[in-house]
Amino acid sequence: MRFDDRLDTVLAAGQTPGLGAQATWRQLVDLMGRERFANEAALIGRLRDLRGQVPVAVRTSSGRGLAGAWPSATLVGLFGEDEPVVAEPVLGGVRLAAASWLGLLPRLGPTSRGMLRRRKDLPAVVRRGLDSLGSVDRAIAAPITATDPPMAIDADDAAIRPPEPAAAPPPVGEPRSGGPASITFPIADLIARIDAYRHGWSERFRDPPPATTGGFRFVTDPAGTIRWVDGVGRAALVGASLEMPGPQGLVRIDAGAAAALRRRARFADIRLEVEGLSDAAGSWRISAVPRFDPATGRFVGYAGTGQRPATREEAPATGTRAAMSDGLRQLVHELRTPANAVMGFAELIETELLGPVPDPYRKRAHVIRVQAASLLAAIDDLDVAARIEGGALDLRPAEVPLGALIGRAVADLTPLARARSVELAASGDAVAVVDDRAADRLVNRLLAALVAAAEAGERIDVAVHTAGRHVVVTGTRPRAITGVPGEPLFTLDGMADALADDGGEGAPLLGISFTLRLVRNLAAELGGELTIDQDRLTLRLPAATRPVAMEAMADG
Repeated sequence: MRFDDRLDTVLAAGQTPGLGAQATWRQLVDLMGRERFANEAALIGRLRDLRGQVPVAVRTSSGRGLAGAWPSATLVGLFGEDEPVVAEPVLGGVRLAAASWLGLLPRLGPTSRGMLRRRKDLPAVVRRGLDSLGSVDRAIAAPITATDPPMAIDADDAAIRPPEPAAAPPPVGEPRSGGPASITFPIADLIARIDAYRHGWSERFRDPPPATTGGFRFVTDPAGTIRWVDGVGRAALVGASLEMPGPQGLVRIDAGAAAALRRRARFADIRLEVEGLSDAAGSWRISAVPRFDPATGRFVGYAGTGQRPATREEAPATGTRAAMSDGLRQLVHELRTPANAVMGFAELIETELLGPVPDPYRKRAHVIRVQAASLLAAIDDLDVAARIEGGALDLRPAEVPLGALIGRAVADLTPLARARSVELAASGDAVAVVDDRAADRLVNRLLAALVAAAEAGERIDVAVHTAGRHVVVTGTRPRAITGVPGEPLFTLDGMADALADDGGEGAPLLGISFTLRLVRNLAAELGGELTIDQDRLTLRLPAATRPVAMEAMADG
């Protein structure tokens, strides 16, 4: 049995302005978004006190973290009464039971109810509850408290009993009932008749949907929200966020865009699906590059394009391997976000950014940060493996000096080598034509696997040279795996992976077999290969070649 003191720890923190208030706000919102607490009224009061000390950007960011979650209606209401930019990601992404939505609707402001009207995934009973409040919201919403009783619904959730003052108007042309015959609503009835006439006219004489187009351009803000579109109707796309994978109204964006946004990296051929009847509807593949302010170097957003997929891509992916690849990429996205948060908070404690911390806590925070970094590296490896499997790896070949790259990898792995009493040395240099990020991952993972498999007192020599049209990297094969044939090392789950169990900082978290398999597949994507001989591992990559005339001039 464990004693959960997370909430007490958060509430015990001082409500100091600045980073202290922001951290408390984020932690309270995160806890209340995932769990229910008996003293919810007190927690909401604490959030109200903190709200004035927390910038809008921080409140907006914490609200985005609730997307897809099942928080309490009281917490949703707290965000609903905030500024529109803070309320929108919460009201547009959280999930509540029908009874909770119905109890919340009368207490939301007109702007917040308007945000809910744009959602297409609300239950039918909730949409009828919205309609019962009228097509135009005029009432000023009351503050939402934890003591407000929920709206009652029938057991079968079919017959709703909305608040009496907000009863739905009868159909146009039918008299109102349930009140004195002398009471009439001439203005409301006239507005309802005009709306019905316009609706019937538009349904009868609706123009056919425009022909589809071949592509469009778009620009996002630093948060990844699309702000400008050219080439197709912008209504469906403007406001969609690259940061939010999954459904966003009529738009659905693949999780790869969110991963690239966090790294401020370019991306290509990310899947975008748009529903509806506009010329933007259908399947797209979007690609974009990050933009940075020339004066300050700050990230200002993405500039990208969207293209219709090739005919062979329009059919949905079939087969077990394709389904597993898509599922793995989604799992990777779900794991990376909490791991990043854990590492960030551990770093805050270790560096004492929020104030003095006792040494035992700082040491524990260091351990947590190191382990979280190792977990993130493993998550990134899974992401790369899934992209290779799904044919979605983004590569940009360039001339890369492998000698310098291997030198950096050796320096990074020196602590692991010393911990295992292994000597690691590198020599030679050559220029390969590969993607620099993929080559860096390939070299680091290969050397980490060799060091983790080596025994105490062994020496791992890594040599680089050019042979014809290839750059050849050779590494000493550790004695512990010399008795295992080359091919089984890529699939062995017992012996080879057991070698990394005592690993240490920098060792492959997913085991040697997975790491070697990843290196082999990544080398193949780069146009090379990995082979395992009796005493060495050999990696071949495309070399940078020069015309004969240039070589003669260089020799002269």
